[in-house]
Order: sequence, then structure tokens, then C-alpha cells
Amino acid sequence: MPFPILTTLIALPVAGALALLALKDDHEHESAIRNVALAISLVVFVVTALLWAQFDSTSADFQFVERHAWIPAFGITYAIGVDGISLLLIVLTGFLTPIALLCSWESVHKKTRAFCMTVLLLEAAMIGVFVSLDLFLFYVFWDAMLIPMYFLIGIWGYDRRIYAAIKFLLYTMAGSVLMLLAILGLATLHAQATGNYSFDLLALYDLTIPSHLQYWYFLAFALAFAIKVPLFPFHTWLPDAHVEAPTAGSVILAGVLLKMGTYGLIRFAFPLFPEAAVAFAPYLGFLAVVGIIYGALVAMVQPDMKKLVAYSSVSHLGFVVLGLAAMNTYGVQGAVYQMLNHGISTGGLFLIVGMLSDRRHTRLISEYGGLKHVTPRLVAAFLIITLASIGLPGLNGFVGEFLILLGAFAWEPKFAVFAATGVILSATYMLWMFQRVNYGPITEKNKALPDLQPREWVLLVPVIALSIVMGVFPNLFLKPMAPSIERLLGQMRQSTAVQAQQPAPGGQSPSAGGN
Repeated sequence: MPFPILTTLIALPVAGALALLALKDDHEHESAIRNVALAISLVVFVVTALLWAQFDSTSADFQFVERHAWIPAFGITYAIGVDGISLLLIVLTGFLTPIALLCSWESVHKKTRAFCMTVLLLEAAMIGVFVSLDLFLFYVFWDAMLIPMYFLIGIWGYDRRIYAAIKFLLYTMAGSVLMLLAILGLATLHAQATGNYSFDLLALYDLTIPSHLQYWYFLAFALAFAIKVPLFPFHTWLPDAHVEAPTAGSVILAGVLLKMGTYGLIRFAFPLFPEAAVAFAPYLGFLAVVGIIYGALVAMVQPDMKKLVAYSSVSHLGFVVLGLAAMNTYGVQGAVYQMLNHGISTGGLFLIVGMLSDRRHTRLISEYGGLKHVTPRLVAAFLIITLASIGLPGLNGFVGEFLILLGAFAWEPKFAVFAATGVILSATYMLWMFQRVNYGPITEKNKALPDLQPREWVLLVPVIALSIVMGVFPNLFLKPMAPSIERLLGQMRQSTAVQAQQPAPGGQSPSAGGN
């Protein structure tokens, strides 16, 4: 029996969180708690790297699959696996979790053990979402990850943390309930067709779903995922959550949690309901373009650095949805690549904002100015990550945006033209913020700020290095995902073609109508 590497990835953070219970939650043991949590998260990252190393990038199939009966009476199985679409998102989760723990070293001193346990449990749930091949199991992990993030915001956040945490939970739960109903409906359809209930994703891919039901099920799934993205106009929970969350929470929220929505669209909503996906794609594309421009314009007028970066996420994730809606190779590959890019560059921006906030205890842009005179190394790191975020050629953001715009132009040129204005607006608000924070006269309050500390170097160097590697060698990341994306698009084209040939209610095929 092969080694259960995916189960190990889920179990390790849970075991680490339980191990922390053996340590007392007091000042004397604070350092030991942090070190154990960091060590566990680094081990998980190493295992994700081994997963990538052992992954067959020429195969479109799910790999490292594990199947065990869980609740057999209802066809519920513990089924997990990974393909090229989910592989790099798992690696991204493993990469960002130790960074999130390390960035909280000097800023979180309240209930340290609980904080570290919460981050590790959140990591386990996020990996569970990406590897689930059973819809019931997926839903369990989907809801399980809400609880740790709720506590991260609600306990270790800023002044309005309770409001932001409850808003985050209510928004996501509202969409989740509709998705649960659709999941139950799919299992019932499978039982009607075969006599057995099943929540197995691969079995449901082959299920023929009537057109009228496809539309309702697609809307239920798409709404849950659109709230998580968040897609305009379901985005209002995000700025509050980001602003009130601690830096570690913002890094994980921007880096991984928001990708759950776009991952859900490409893994579940589009391939399960291809006919409805084709019908609703123009509407998704339109909302994505509105979100790109709206997010950029609102970000431009924000006085708070963290809120500006939060609204930039609305804009950047609009690009991801646009690429998915295009439903062609360039668009979808660009969308998956941009999911990775956003996790790296926006996570890096939140790290920078957190470092400045730790020094000055304010995030207002107007409180800064002239930092290049006192913190030149911090400003240099800030510049590289800013340029990565706005898509400078040679850095990671360019590749994703280029592929998305290429795919969108092949699908609907008007959407591509309007979306391209978001690239210009992104450069405008990001560089304007950078200029106001780091240039101009130095204020009295900023004269004594320390430059990058050794711990901060450890945080930023991997982020910057990965931004450069992804920009210069994109094929390292595009190659593993290509076969899976081609298979998915092929399945969708085949399904829509078959359903287009099915007889209409009058007995004729849709193409056989009278003259």
C-alpha cells in the first residue's frame, strides 16, 4: 500500500495542534509553543514539496488517491486525491503557513498557544478542501476552515474584530447552505439514476443532469464560491475582515482562503454543470470586469494601507474569475497561475503593512513619508513586491494577467479591453501609495524607525525569490497544471455537445427544428 501522503498533510497540522496542549500557555513557555508550531508547519511544507517532486506532470489524472468507506449507507467516502490544478495550491498553503506563524512572533502575545493551534488547524482544513474528491467531505472541510479564521479575526484582531468576524462567518455560511442543498440534490439524482447515493466527485462528473436542474444547482454552487472569492457585489465582508485581522490572518486569508472560491468554480461548478456554466459565463465575466475596475477605483481613495491592499484583492481576483469564465486554455491556465501569484504578492504586501504597523502602530498612509531615508532595505523589499503585484514583466503578476487577457480576448474582446484598464489602475494606486509612504520629507515620528530585522528578512526573502522565479520561469508552474486543465475543458466541451444533441421535449433534437 503506497504511503498516504495526502492524509499525512491533513493529519500533521492536527497532530501538531494537539501536541501544543502539552505545553502550558504562559509567558515562560511562549517561545517553545511558537517553535513547535513553526517546526510542524515547516515539516508540512517539506511534505508538500515532496508531493510536488513525486507528482507526474504529464498525467491529467488524479494522483495519490486514497479511498476509504466512511458512511457507506449514504455513499459517503473518505476520497482524496490531487491533480495539476490543486497541487500548487496545496504547496502554496504549505509555503504561507510558516510565514504566517513567523510574522506574528512580535505582535501576538495573548493566548499564544491557542493562536498557534488555530493556525495549524486552519492549515489542515485548507489542505482538506483542495484534496477532497467526495462532495460531503469537501463540505466538511469547507465549513471547518471557517471556525479557525473566525477565531483568528475575533480574538487576535483589531478594534472592530467581532463585527468583522461575524460578518465573515455569516456571509460564507449563507452561501454554504445553498451549496449543501445542491450537493444533496446531486446525490439524490445519482440515487435515482443508479439506485445508490453517491457524493463521489468522479462519479458525479459522469452523471447526466437535466438542463433546468443544472441552472439551479450551478447558481447554488456559484453563489457560495462567488461570496468566498469575493466577486462583486458579494465583496463587502472582505475589507472589514482584512483590516481587523492580525497580519497572520490577512496573509492566510488573502493567500489561500480567497482561492477556495475560484478553486470551487473550476473544480466543482464548471465541470459538474457545463451547460449552465456556458450560459452563465458572460454574466460571470461581466461581474468580474466590474469588480476589476470597481476594486481598483475604491482602492485608489483608501487612506488605510491595509484597506487599500484588501480592495486590490477584489480587483485582482476579478481577473481570476474572468480567466475562468473564458473557458479556454489560456484563460484557465492564467487564472490558476494568478491564484498562485495573488497569494505570493498580496501576502507579501500584507507582511510589509504589518511590519510598518508594528513599528508605528498605525496604517494610515498620511502618517508615513520619507521612509527610504531610514529603512532603505524595507523600502527595497516593498518596491519589489509592489511591482510584482502590479504585473511588471519579469515578476510573477505579469504572466497570469497576460494569459488571462489573452484568453479573455479570444473569448470576448470587450471584456478584455475593459479588464486591461484594471492593470493601469492597479499601477496607479499601488505606486501612488508607495510614493506617499516612502518618499517626500521624513516626519519626526518616522526618523527612528528600525530597518529590516533578521526575522523579517526570513519572511520577505522567500516571497521575493518566488515572485522572481515565477516571473522568469513560469513553465515550472504551468507544466503540472496543463494536462488537468486540458482534460477538464475537454470534458466540458464533450458534455455540452452531448446535451445539445439530446432530443427536445417534442421528440426532435434541438438542431432539427422546422424551417
